[in-house]
Amino acid sequence: MADAREPRPSLRPAGRPSLPQLVLELRDLLVAYFKQETLLPLRELGRYLAFGVAGSVLLGTGVMLLALGCLRLLQTETGEAFDGNWSWVPYVIVVAVLMIGAAVTWTARKAFRVSKELER
Repeated sequence: MADAREPRPSLRPAGRPSLPQLVLELRDLLVAYFKQETLLPLRELGRYLAFGVAGSVLLGTGVMLLALGCLRLLQTETGEAFDGNWSWVPYVIVVAVLMIGAAVTWTARKAFRVSKELER
């Protein structure tokens, strides 16, 4: 018969960490994974969006100032051609040029995306 004072054999094998240590390691692993897979990509996305928005605002401002300059050019330098009942024509010309520019940009962007997808 075994003595009651003998230590009981451990149920976990030698060299295996304890349950609280495993829980702490799991928490550390989850925190590191969360940072790697969510926070860092969100920072990169934020930087990408910030530069995109800034570029869009600057490009839009430049296009609008250029359109306004063309409008003023048509109104002042064409003499009496667009006076009176024809005063609306410079506006139509500028809007048409802006629409054509937007269509060309849209088509080029679409073609670029298609060629990029074909490369993959």
